[in-house]
Amino acid sequence: MSSSPARTRQDDAAAVRSSDDRAAYVAVLVFPLLVLAGGAAGYLFAPTVHQAASWTNPLLGLVMFGMGLTLRPSDFALVARRPVPVLVGVAAQYVLMPGIAVLVCWALRLPPEIAAGVVLVGCAPGGTASNVVSYLSRGDVAVSVTMTSISTLLAPLLTPLLTLWLAGSYMPLNGGSMARSIALVVLLPVLLGLVARLALPRVVERLLPVLPWLSVLTIAVIVAIVVSGSADRILQAGLLVLVAVAVHNALGMALGWLVGRVTGQPAPVRRTTAIEVGMQNSGLAAGLAAQYMSPLAALPGAVFSVWHNLSGAVFALLCRRADAKAARGVVGR
Repeated sequence: MSSSPARTRQDDAAAVRSSDDRAAYVAVLVFPLLVLAGGAAGYLFAPTVHQAASWTNPLLGLVMFGMGLTLRPSDFALVARRPVPVLVGVAAQYVLMPGIAVLVCWALRLPPEIAAGVVLVGCAPGGTASNVVSYLSRGDVAVSVTMTSISTLLAPLLTPLLTLWLAGSYMPLNGGSMARSIALVVLLPVLLGLVARLALPRVVERLLPVLPWLSVLTIAVIVAIVVSGSADRILQAGLLVLVAVAVHNALGMALGWLVGRVTGQPAPVRRTTAIEVGMQNSGLAAGLAAQYMSPLAALPGAVFSVWHNLSGAVFALLCRRADAKAARGVVGR
């Protein structure tokens, strides 16, 4: 007996979702491997790679331009339609992660340069990979995209102010220059990307599948440059930085989820808030630290670039496992 058209359409839709899921998982799992390869190249070929230190800001601008190409005006309209989850998430991003960074620096007694780098990671906006992880976790992807967009647009103001306030005791900083750099490297490219999508929608639609890979390859190059600047001190500081980054990321995700629960958000939004708070634009933090702090201060951002993709993939797997268990419980009743 032949299948009904409705059942066939459902099967086709399920197949498409499964294919999209597999592609997204591959992306999330391969991303950290590519970034790790970039770090290894920076360490092994430090003198050669470090000659490209002046490329850091243009490369960051390219990443943010790619992010701008993925945005649409409707992403920002969500703030008016559903302000509570978006505003709660962005506020948690800029309150919890800087606060956790200070706590981690104090608890681990981090050296000043590493502490400054950890704080800068905490003060950075949300990471672009968070949108993919939110999709994999069955979170609210629309809220995720809007949270990332709003936190990124606020970065030229909040990132230097918070960093100057919280990391200024570890080493001297120029908040004004940092704000100008973020405006040029983050805000301007994002706005140009948004305009390009509005002006050339068909061209951009064809480019969208390639953009995540272009972004991660660019971040891998940035990490290589960052690591090359502190290659002689990585063996001494590497384990300490990894512990700091792992604790920072885990606490951010846990408290982000808790904020979503306390404010009465549904499960998909709680997952998204956890991801948005815990995953940072660490490529930006690494680039800013290399420019305004020191090569060693840039190391936490480089390590975070690898770690948060791994932890995000694990979080997505746990969320899907919880959904499968819940579904089995419903069927068993």
